[in-house]
Amino acid sequence: MPYDKSMPDDAGPGNIFSAYPEIYGHWTQMGEALINGPSPLSPGERELIQAFVAGVAKIDYSYIAHAEAAYARGVERGVADALVADIATAPVEDKWRPVFEYVKKLTLDPPSATEEDAAAIFAAGWDERAFHDIIAVTARMNFMCRIVEGYGFIPKSPEAARAQAEQRARVGYVDLYPDMKR
Repeated sequence: MPYDKSMPDDAGPGNIFSAYPEIYGHWTQMGEALINGPSPLSPGERELIQAFVAGVAKIDYSYIAHAEAAYARGVERGVADALVADIATAPVEDKWRPVFEYVKKLTLDPPSATEEDAAAIFAAGWDERAFHDIIAVTARMNFMCRIVEGYGFIPKSPEAARAQAEQRARVGYVDLYPDMKR
């Protein structure tokens, strides 16, 4: 049950967004642009980064939701689990390994992220826009993890998370929360 007892037992970020549209209306628009807008990274890859952030931060609610969103967007099922367990052996292309190492540092110990880490991303073939999007997606998910944990949201079942992920893939971030259109 959420820490705010005025919320339903199955509350999630959408409840917060709807309660404070003057704050989170812009946030949902930013999420839509960041995850579904133009980028060298596909929407599925950006969802995978979000799942990874939540996985290494041990935020089950967000991990389940965004792993399912990545899978709904074409990422092979199980890749998120493999990345969280061990980046070095996860079934991803080598160009992704420095990305996930950097994301892990930004999530768990931001001061440990160095210029050398950034250089490894560029050396793997990523450009400045990809680098920006990697950082921005990581920052967004870290913020969302703080909302989720701050309110004490309980993870959805994998089936419910999958249904919401499929809806998110169809309608995007803004339309996922109809109350935000007020």
